[in-house]
Amino acid sequence: MSTPIDLSRVTFIVMREMRWPIMALLLVYSLSIFGMVFVPGIDDESGKPQHLSIFHAFYFMTYTATTTGFGEIPFEFSDAQRFFAIICLYASVITWIYAIGAIVRLLQNPFFIHAVAEWRFSRSVRGIQGPFFILCGFGDTGSVLARGLSDYGWPCVIVDDSEERIKALQLRNYKVPMPGLYADASVPKHLLEAGLQRPNCKAIVAITNNEEVNLKISTTARVLNPNIRIITMSKVEVYEDTLVTLGGEVHIVDPFKTFAKVLAAAMHNPGFYALNRWLVREKTASIDHYVNPPIGKWVICGYGRMGYEVNHVLSKYGITTEVIDPDKDKGKDLKNYIVGRTTSKTLVKANIEQAVGILAGTNDDGHNLGILLNARHFNPNLFTIVRQNRHLNEVAFAASNTDMIMQPTLVTARKILFLLIAPLLKPFFFHLLENKEGRKETMEHVIERLRNTVGNKTPHLITINFTHENSKAVFQWFDEGKDVFLGDLLKDPDNRNRLLELVVFVIKSGDEIVVLPEEGYKIKAGDQLLFCGTGRAQRLFNATINNEYKLFYVQNGVFMPRSWLAQWIIKKTNRLGV
Repeated sequence: MSTPIDLSRVTFIVMREMRWPIMALLLVYSLSIFGMVFVPGIDDESGKPQHLSIFHAFYFMTYTATTTGFGEIPFEFSDAQRFFAIICLYASVITWIYAIGAIVRLLQNPFFIHAVAEWRFSRSVRGIQGPFFILCGFGDTGSVLARGLSDYGWPCVIVDDSEERIKALQLRNYKVPMPGLYADASVPKHLLEAGLQRPNCKAIVAITNNEEVNLKISTTARVLNPNIRIITMSKVEVYEDTLVTLGGEVHIVDPFKTFAKVLAAAMHNPGFYALNRWLVREKTASIDHYVNPPIGKWVICGYGRMGYEVNHVLSKYGITTEVIDPDKDKGKDLKNYIVGRTTSKTLVKANIEQAVGILAGTNDDGHNLGILLNARHFNPNLFTIVRQNRHLNEVAFAASNTDMIMQPTLVTARKILFLLIAPLLKPFFFHLLENKEGRKETMEHVIERLRNTVGNKTPHLITINFTHENSKAVFQWFDEGKDVFLGDLLKDPDNRNRLLELVVFVIKSGDEIVVLPEEGYKIKAGDQLLFCGTGRAQRLFNATINNEYKLFYVQNGVFMPRSWLAQWIIKKTNRLGV
């Protein structure tokens, strides 16, 4: 839809800048050619006047324009023809200089450059045949999210209002197409160019640094495509209230709320935090590396959005907190609230010696690191959590020996990545964190299965939709009235005595959610499965559900004959009961 518009813009700008040079060239060459035709020459043999044909005149003007110089053909010119040729040559050279200058100005025209970029961008979007996502914003969060989607093989279309970021995008070594456009993503035209109304566009993600822009993108996307999934980052409750009323599937990601929930989960279920970090492939993460924040008195330094959310969650679980912040109005409803910057004096006033943990959650990275140093001076055994605002400070924070580092961009990117590639992970996590008897044993059971199945290999979250396009062999089995069981699909199609390196987390069948299903579960058309496993296991599983011979083998333990004659003999034998 947008490509013809962009192409017409390119054509319009070219014609606007080049119409006078083109007309000048046409005029000069027309007069030169017809002048060469009418100026007479002399035949050396007969002495009679003769004229160039239009073709020869055009040929002469063509090769002289390239400064090739093939001579005077088809016959030697008269002095009159040579004099007119001199005039034509000088006129054409001056006209070409004028035209080349216009071409240079055209190529430097910012409107022309942007129009060509939009046209190429639209063409690249049309070239994406499989499912893709639209990513509005390519800052730290967008960069991390794009890398994660690339690692999982999901292409995305990127729109950002920073030309430098889009140029940097071209230098990334992504595994899948990642076309980018330098433009304002809140403009409807650019969302259409990004493929918002294309049937293979599965979601739009608004993660710019401007809350109002994110809201406008979400609203515009819902109007242009009522069925699109919308995922947006928001840290302000006013905007969140508006986003909730957009209708359809809308996910609002607040990094501070997300981290506060993760912190509370880690306090009561240490294995969950280790599992969460391992699934997102954090560099230093290990499924066996538990982080267990202690329960006791905590000191919260900074009562912005992060301090508020963490204090709210800790208070909900009955944990005592001391809050330090220079704004006296923020903590008017709190009992233990100290007004002032976090210094040695305010830390002593907050009884840092008796605290079990400290949160340095201001929006200043240098101040947060200073808070940790001061706090450790009074209490070296503190459990420390620090907020890292800028990704560029990663080296300093990594050297700070902090128990937990909260980087809003990473928290947001990981949460959105889960929503895009593994939407069923939410009910799975809810099941693991549900306040019920045996919760810790369930977590340990899941971690033990993952440890034995995946081990030290890179984990892959895999979502499989049992549709005719994605599982041809399974649907062929359904058409024949046969049952397909989950346990058989988990067998290695090369040796059914081995199991694939896969752990089934969730199966969604209609409105029913089955967490950690048994091997005897009978697959139904339309089922959606969430696995965790290795890349090799994913490829073998896809081969099984799409290849009738492999599916027959894992189901029956024998290889299905491939020739028509062998199949006829087996059917005949079965019919006779032999």
